[in-house]
Amino acid sequence: MPRVVLAMSGGVDSSASAWLLQEQGYDVIGLFMRSGATDDTCETGIGGIPIVSAKAHKQGCCSASDAADARRVADSLDIPFHALNFSDGFDQIKEYFADEYLAGRTPNPCVMCNIWLKFGKLWDFAQQVGADHIATGHYAQLLPVEGEDRPGLFRGLDPGKDQSYVLFGTQRDLFDKILFPVGGYQKSELRELAAKAGIRTANKPDSQEICFIPDNDYSRFLNDFRGPQETAGELVDTAGNVVGQHEGYQNFTIGQRRGLGVAFGDPRFVVRIEAETKRVVIGTKEELGRSSLEANRVNWLKPDLKFPLTGTAQIRYQHTPGKCTVHEIGDDRIRVDFDDPQFGVAPGQALVVYDDDRVLGGGWIL
Repeated sequence: MPRVVLAMSGGVDSSASAWLLQEQGYDVIGLFMRSGATDDTCETGIGGIPIVSAKAHKQGCCSASDAADARRVADSLDIPFHALNFSDGFDQIKEYFADEYLAGRTPNPCVMCNIWLKFGKLWDFAQQVGADHIATGHYAQLLPVEGEDRPGLFRGLDPGKDQSYVLFGTQRDLFDKILFPVGGYQKSELRELAAKAGIRTANKPDSQEICFIPDNDYSRFLNDFRGPQETAGELVDTAGNVVGQHEGYQNFTIGQRRGLGVAFGDPRFVVRIEAETKRVVIGTKEELGRSSLEANRVNWLKPDLKFPLTGTAQIRYQHTPGKCTVHEIGDDRIRVDFDDPQFGVAPGQALVVYDDDRVLGGGWIL
């Protein structure tokens, strides 16, 4: 019986994955990745799982409620379960997150978590316990491709839940070791299946926040993590005219429209963040549009690509991909020319290139 280590987050997707893998004949081991965050409302129970007090926040206390849900699901399916402290890895992601925001860029910690933890340290653990595979609850598919030695990465069947974008940094060498059990399901179908299987998390709401910022207050996190920063400065238009003041450029992202602190007759958007001058530049929608971009640290997931190549490119999660042509312009660097201007191109975000539903690869927007 092939053995698989499954990353269990306590949500319906990874819980249903455990049941599906069992049904497919796998020997499943559940693993909850603890961030190492602590809270004085937490107590530690059996196996190192935190116990949530009445004072604990819904998603706080090192995801105590999620860890407890994951353990209960594992117990109900009679599969071994481990909750390991991955605080060093999460600290690395927090450092990256803070560095990017303070440099005026927009980070994507979910992509980095997949690269460093879920398909890095997870595979390391799997090898230690003699597992043949690792699995997660991502909505993506690894499908055989004629003439290629490994599967290709494709979008999940449910377009509203597809997570292939955040997986572009995964190493292709691992593709024959990875399983995505829920990738071929619609989310509604999966919840129904989970309910019929008696999985307690079948109707649990999806988590929307970054796991180490459960209140979604990025500014508070940066202040707590790095201390007060001198990031206040001027709001300027694209001609350089000062139109207001802001309390910190880390509070803004490219494409942001609300919360600018300045009223105009027509809609205005953040079009550029200048960390060096502490200026936030705002402009019209036309000024926000970009017809091309450059990206580096490229990771290709299809062998023997020929450039220039045509396809579609996605500039952020849940962005509608734009038709484009991709050019190699140096070692580990590409230029993407779009057929139509794209709005909200943010340095620091991931750029992912597709051929129809297949992920060809991607990089980081410069």
